[in-house]
Parts: sequence; structure tokens; C-alpha cells
Amino acid sequence: MGFIATDRYSTDGISDYWRLCDTFTIKQAALLIVGIDPQSEAGAYCEGWKLHERPEGYEAAKQAITSALIGGVIKGRHCQIADTDINGNYIGSIDGSTNIDSSTVERDSVAAWMAGRGIRHGFFQPATTDAPGYLDPKHPRYAPKLAAAVSAWIAVTVATPKKSEKQTLETWLRANSGRFGLTDDDGNPVAAAMTECATVANWKTTGGATPTP
Repeated sequence: MGFIATDRYSTDGISDYWRLCDTFTIKQAALLIVGIDPQSEAGAYCEGWKLHERPEGYEAAKQAITSALIGGVIKGRHCQIADTDINGNYIGSIDGSTNIDSSTVERDSVAAWMAGRGIRHGFFQPATTDAPGYLDPKHPRYAPKLAAAVSAWIAVTVATPKKSEKQTLETWLRANSGRFGLTDDDGNPVAAAMTECATVANWKTTGGATPTP
């Protein structure tokens, strides 16, 4: 089973009760950063999925939080994975390992760390009202295709291996088409709109797939 995030920074699907917590496990914090409720199907089972099936950005967020916790940049408690004998008795810790379900991080520390890295959106950051009008659905001149193209350009920074930048942008746009209302009566992405938005957002207009290293 795989998972495709509909909005990398969305918090719409996250229960507000998580905002009552002052500490989170590494796994919970990583999921919340990428917009996934830890109690959702993806949040509960993603560690058992293959790497490419896990929520977009989750592995990077998990690795970054772990490194910051170990390095003391994020406040919290680091726990290593326990090593046991054949009878299940504890005999020590596995060197260099991190238990993402036992290690905890402090909410305010994570928020400050993220802000210091230039990330000021998402669950750990306070809601802001200074979003540009062209991305605000409530703006009187809001244009869905413009918002979709800009959002795709922000979200997609590199092309997927063996795909061009435009193809990668179209993949993101199809996954997020419902967010911008660019779907037909059956809920499917409008192909013409996906192509138009990807064309506008595409920064590499020479064509061809990005070479695989």
C-alpha cells in the first residue's frame, strides 16, 4: 500500500487535539510536519511500507529531526533501540540506532528549529494571514489555475528520476487537483488544466528528462 499526499503542508486532515501536546515522538513530529495525522492509516502503518510508498517528505523530516535531536539543536529525549537476547531480555542498546517511537521532541523547540531553517508553515507554525492574495481562495480575484501553478512550482524543486520537470509538475498537480477545484464531475483531474498549469510552472523549457545520476 502506498500513499500520496494531497498537500505537502496541509493541516486540514490533522486533529486539532494534537495541538494540546507539548511533546511528540520523532515519528509523530515527522508526520505532522508533512501534514499527516499520526492516527490516520498512513500515520499508523507507513513504517511498514516501502520507502517510495511512504508520505512525501516523511523520511527527510524524520532524518532531520533525529539528527537535530542527537545534536542538541532540538530539545527532547533520545532513546536507542533496545537489544535483547533470544528470550526477549534487555541486554543493552544498539549503538547508533534511534527509536523513533520512544524518542521525544518538544513542540516549541521543533517550531523554533523549523523557523530557523526558513520553514514557517504547517502544523508546528502559527497560522499566518500574510499569504499572498493569489494563493488565498477567499480573495475576490483568486484564480485556481494561477494558484495551482504557483503552488506546484513551490512544491516541486527537482524532477523525479527519468521524468522531465514538466512531467513531475503534472504528477503533483494531478495529486492536488481537488485542492484547486480542477476536477471534473467524477472527481478526476482536468487534463487540459493540468497541462496548462504545468507549462506555466515549468522552469526548464528545453524538454527531455533529467539525466539519472
